[in-house]
Amino acid sequence: MFDRASITRWGHPWQIAAPALAGTYAAAIALAPKPAVAVALAAPLAAVPFAYWVILKRDRWLMLFLAAALLLPPLPLGLGNSGPHPAVIFVIFGLLAGVLSPGEWRAPAVPLHRAFGILLLILLGSAALAMLYSGAAVGLGSLMRVLLFGISVYVFFYAACGPGSREPPDPFAQTRALYWIAVASALFACVDFYFQFPAPAGFGAQYIWLRSGVYRRAQGLFYEASTLGNFCAFFLTMIAAALLAPRRQAPVSRRGLLVGGAVFAAALVLSYSRGSLLNALAALAVLIYLNRRRIRLGRFFAALTGAAVAAALAVRVLLPSFAGAYWMRVSTSVQYLFSETEGLLSGRVASWRAVLGFLAQHPWHALFGVGYKTLPYSDYLGRTVITDNMYLSLLAETGIVGLGAMLWLSLQILRSARRAAGSPDPRRRFFGSWILAFWAGQMVQMFTGDLLTYWRVLPLYFWVLAVAVRHEHS
Repeated sequence: MFDRASITRWGHPWQIAAPALAGTYAAAIALAPKPAVAVALAAPLAAVPFAYWVILKRDRWLMLFLAAALLLPPLPLGLGNSGPHPAVIFVIFGLLAGVLSPGEWRAPAVPLHRAFGILLLILLGSAALAMLYSGAAVGLGSLMRVLLFGISVYVFFYAACGPGSREPPDPFAQTRALYWIAVASALFACVDFYFQFPAPAGFGAQYIWLRSGVYRRAQGLFYEASTLGNFCAFFLTMIAAALLAPRRQAPVSRRGLLVGGAVFAAALVLSYSRGSLLNALAALAVLIYLNRRRIRLGRFFAALTGAAVAAALAVRVLLPSFAGAYWMRVSTSVQYLFSETEGLLSGRVASWRAVLGFLAQHPWHALFGVGYKTLPYSDYLGRTVITDNMYLSLLAETGIVGLGAMLWLSLQILRSARRAAGSPDPRRRFFGSWILAFWAGQMVQMFTGDLLTYWRVLPLYFWVLAVAVRHEHS
């Protein structure tokens, strides 16, 4: 036992134990039998100062997370569809940053905040139904996908009304950095399609049959091509919004916008995603409507046409057979949309009939569903079903309550973004116009894909929304 005299003489016991433990740990590293063991033992010592550096600045973890999500491939481990992703590490740092700053959270009870919370709670409850109807393995997978969606919700609240909203750095500087990171990611997708590099980890089996061979659709560092296309539509919307804004009210120079526009347009084409193309066109229509009174259509369309022509020429020169196949795909989609719907939608109609038939025979499941993201992994409907329709999959998996919550959230996103787009602050106006137009396009593309599962790009979208609406209710 330490009495007062010994403490005065030798110091507090912890002052003795801490150096002793550090010395013992250092000795264990030095005496490790193999270098790999020594590195493994030393890793926690390096992780502590790195974690402190990451969470020291409010937005540092967030920018690192978004950069990692766009630029890094998943780890080649047999977990999930594509393997665990290293970006999740920065989410842990973000949670620590939020927990260590409890006094900096201000979340007023506004409709947008409530809509996010209600949808997340419904999805969490739906994971319990997934375990009930489809077993523990499928239920655990459902819970993990809910938590991945929860990352995007946390990013929104952290950036909109948490520590990330307190005296934040210049959002245009952050957007500029993310823009060039995104250009690099899209450029890699183009190069990857041309050379057909081995997939970095698990990937969706999506192929294009051309005369020159069979090619994996451009997906870059993402799990599937549709995610890449959706990501490109997002930044093409940003480029259009920046071209419509005065030069000093855009985060990237005109030359940078045109260079990036060519890269994103090429990657969108190589992704072979018609839904993402519709997304970009719908977003463009919204932006033109928002700026109808002051738009210079000639100059605007000249810039967009220049980027599109550059992308088309690059694809035509480097991949002539692909260019012909893509044009055929787009033109036949318009020509035979109503007469050959089943073939054009790649079998989606049959899946939709199966889901609607199940709900017609079991109408009680239309209330709360059978469990979020269980249809592709469970045979509860008699077989696994990939709906590729966000509205229908939510109806079947989370019921009317889940579908209603998602529609309400989308409505609140559009309303909040529309208010920001009309703000006198030019920066809020830019971000509001950007997310308003893009989310309108998202709602169109949701008919062809489960966009809420694109967890690596969804946080970026909600970060832009947060920047647009932050301080609105402060």
